[in-house]
Amino acid sequence: MTTTTTNPFIKNKKTTNWEKWGWIYMRISGVLLVVLIFGHLFTNLMLGDGIHGIDFGFVGGKLANPFWQVWDTLMLWLALIHGSNGMRTIVNDYVAKPGLAKALKAAIFIAAALLILLGTLVVWTFDPCPAGADPEMVASFCQSL
Repeated sequence: MTTTTTNPFIKNKKTTNWEKWGWIYMRISGVLLVVLIFGHLFTNLMLGDGIHGIDFGFVGGKLANPFWQVWDTLMLWLALIHGSNGMRTIVNDYVAKPGLAKALKAAIFIAAALLILLGTLVVWTFDPCPAGADPEMVASFCQSL
């Protein structure tokens, strides 16, 4: 008869507890998202003409400002990572088949990564006054070339 015991005083190999870090991320990003979203809503709906003032020119003017580019990018990244981490947790809790769980988590990751990439490109490369555009089709604040 062979028995093995583990010594409680010897540390085992260190591993990263990803679930703990995911839990911490959800709490921190949730608080930051509340601030970002309510700031976004207040700026867009309460200041100026409210909802009637939101048009292409309003959005173009906001996205031309580096402060709002950073704000919107941070909101986009936090919201998509927060949401995809929540979906990953739901898959972990409710999908029993390992192959299906792996496929669903891969799909969630790919969708989140693609949306983050495309959203970031839109925020940072948006040009409300493209060169050579028809003057009738561009925003009123664009200078005629």
